[in-house]
Amino acid sequence: DIGDVGRKYHLELVLEDVLDKDGTVNCTAEVLYHLGNKNTAPDVHFTIEGELKNTDEADNVFYNRIQSLEKELVAENIPDNHGNVSPEMEPIHLLAWAASGYVIWQNSTENTKFQLAQIKHVKQVKRSDEHLEFDYMILLHEMVSQEIIPWQMRVLWHPQHGVQVTQDSRQPKH
Repeated sequence: DIGDVGRKYHLELVLEDVLDKDGTVNCTAEVLYHLGNKNTAPDVHFTIEGELKNTDEADNVFYNRIQSLEKELVAENIPDNHGNVSPEMEPIHLLAWAASGYVIWQNSTENTKFQLAQIKHVKQVKRSDEHLEFDYMILLHEMVSQEIIPWQMRVLWHPQHGVQVTQDSRQPKH
């Protein structure tokens, strides 16, 4: 506990590479949850010992595949109701996972534990520059309350510039 500021946690963890299950790196982090204001994202400072698998080649293959489509990509229910993600949708799923991490961080408190459950709908947004843009409707599973929360997020991505969430908003439940 830090006076009138908040609560700080010191973490030591092992990160598993999503693309290389045998690849792990050690990570230390400090997470500060601020008192009072629930609209303030926690402060996170971390260090990683080692390197995760380089994804440049896979990123470029995905980028070129999407750029070569004649019509904008549209997909639903990733993973499907049996937990399966088709190989061609795996990059779309990984991009949503990375982007949802930002949404989760910005909306986390000490009493929440969000996890991406499913992409309900994703639609590529036509652009005139080199970036790829996707409009996602995702379902976040809040593990503590067991609530399933629909969330819209607009995601901008380019292999050389990384992922950016340009807008996001919690949606009403249906």
